[in-house]
Amino acid sequence: MKPFRLNKHGKLVFPSSIFVDLDFSIIADLDQLQAIIRRDFEVKAPTGTEIAEKAAAGNYATRYDLLRDLGLHLFWANRFALAMYDKRPTRWRDVPRTREDVFVPLLRPRENREAKSASVLEAYGKLPAKWDQTAEDDLFAMLFDCFSNKLYRASELPPIKATIAEALTTVDARTTVLGDFNPDHRHYSVNEILDVAEEQPELEALRRWSMVLHNQHPWDRSRARLKPLAEMEDDDVVVLFHPKNRDVLSFINRVKSGPSHLPQSPKASPAVEPIRPLPPIVVGTDATIQPKIEALAIRKGEIICSNEDVVRNSPPSWSPMAADEIVDKTGIKRRRYTEEPLENIALEAARAAMEHAGRKPEEIGALLFCTCTSERLIPSTATWLSGQLGIMQTHCSADIVAACAGFPYGMAEAIRQLREVERPVLLVMAEKFSDKIGNARPSRMIFGDGAAAMVIAPTDGERDVEVVQTYASGPFSQVNSIIWPNYDFDNDITVYGPEVKALVERYLNQMIGELSELKSLKGRKALIDDIDMIVPHQANKTMIIDIAVPQGIAAEDIYFNIAEVGNASAASIPIALADAVYDGAVSKRSLIFAPGFGAGAVGGYVVLSLDPAMVAPEIKTDLSMGPKSTKAHSSLDDIKEAFHG
Repeated sequence: MKPFRLNKHGKLVFPSSIFVDLDFSIIADLDQLQAIIRRDFEVKAPTGTEIAEKAAAGNYATRYDLLRDLGLHLFWANRFALAMYDKRPTRWRDVPRTREDVFVPLLRPRENREAKSASVLEAYGKLPAKWDQTAEDDLFAMLFDCFSNKLYRASELPPIKATIAEALTTVDARTTVLGDFNPDHRHYSVNEILDVAEEQPELEALRRWSMVLHNQHPWDRSRARLKPLAEMEDDDVVVLFHPKNRDVLSFINRVKSGPSHLPQSPKASPAVEPIRPLPPIVVGTDATIQPKIEALAIRKGEIICSNEDVVRNSPPSWSPMAADEIVDKTGIKRRRYTEEPLENIALEAARAAMEHAGRKPEEIGALLFCTCTSERLIPSTATWLSGQLGIMQTHCSADIVAACAGFPYGMAEAIRQLREVERPVLLVMAEKFSDKIGNARPSRMIFGDGAAAMVIAPTDGERDVEVVQTYASGPFSQVNSIIWPNYDFDNDITVYGPEVKALVERYLNQMIGELSELKSLKGRKALIDDIDMIVPHQANKTMIIDIAVPQGIAAEDIYFNIAEVGNASAASIPIALADAVYDGAVSKRSLIFAPGFGAGAVGGYVVLSLDPAMVAPEIKTDLSMGPKSTKAHSSLDDIKEAFHG
């Protein structure tokens, strides 16, 4: 998990965006490491020569543009040190000669260092500031000090450094020697870096970059030089590299031991169409027990993450991005995060729904929990919720992992359960993405946290659900269009946009076709003509409109709340249904088409009647401080009770 935190200014910060902490337990070999390094450090980083040539040619528009390139270059120049090692200045007389877990970088001198530095310095002085000249000048002083005093050729750095014994047998081996090393030289603490505050989000991100890069060389860089190991004297201070943790050392040892067999995923078979399409469930004729939605309750995240917050926390692996650009790409201005565990917000929503429905624990016949972000496997979150709610026994308490199609999947299963239990079913949907995103740019732009719960009960009167349909699978690329954990992205949730768009387009076309063939409830041509409003899974407003309009759907007929809450996956449709009532977009009983689609190439839809009376008052939380934490009952509590109860 990679949680956010609030700094001393009350601002959201994402430590994983600035402090490099790759999980080496899942990196199999050098090829995989090099691929990660290329993506996170190299692809967008110019070389020192490229920066100098661009500066000399006058191709930088503002000081910030040059500053950003300097930062990207320096992250690339320190890529392996940042990812794998801690640096420890040590006097040569104290350097261990035979240890296998202590390393020294062997470096070759950088060419034309003075000329490149002079070109950059001259160009910077002629450029206009983009936002704040004082701040930009201060940032330049930090970054230029690192750039102008970089001694080595960064393009030749190997990921695995030489041990001291290996270095001593290497011809013309050179490494960094520090002159007059001061162990109290300025070094920024973690809190100092996270507590940075700049008015301009882009400059705040760059300030953190500069502080992290300074910490890579916390000594008088102008007095450092490269010296042959053969000429070392006892009082020379060299920089030793120590693996950051046990997993890094294990990775180094695996690589040194030689290639090992790596299991490969079997090749996927070509996707073929089913022998015939599976029809949707028309509840009025296909379900023996008719469903009534007695309550819908939602719990949004208590902390707002604005687009400015996202930009303030930009890691160097991202392309330049302004807050307005996120709106253009996604339709999102803010997303909601929570500091609470996933199961806690699910429990809050469940209790609110039961209260609004006037239902007691002993009346609930089944509990279904839809999520794709649960960390709780044993017991399942559904059974945990059942226990927390005081439900002595259900016919079924089960988790459903259907990602962004959680609502139609959950509703379809709830209707099936009604037939067996003939009692109310509690359907809970919740997601917590904020601590699983890491540095994946599309995911950070899109996903939020939230929970919703519904009580669905048998009725002899007017039913509230007309049609449910679910789908899954497709071409291999679409099935794997959203992945978590993704080992290639340091276990972060990753989204492959073109494949997602393809599966949404495929399913939406199929859904519209089915609704056009289903019988109208009001004597019209087809069921699609009865729809009062479309409330889709809040995936990406721009993408959905681009796909829906060619299908003949008017943009004004689609309800979106994504601008304020982001994409909460399984919880997004029920949260949007509730917001449609809170916003006044639905003020009377209305027929809603609610389509969902997402990871695993899952999809589905529900056609339901939404009555404002179903919707419970929104669970209010303090958006500045968050709710008072309700500590989840832990396994340790159970052990203590068993022994001391």
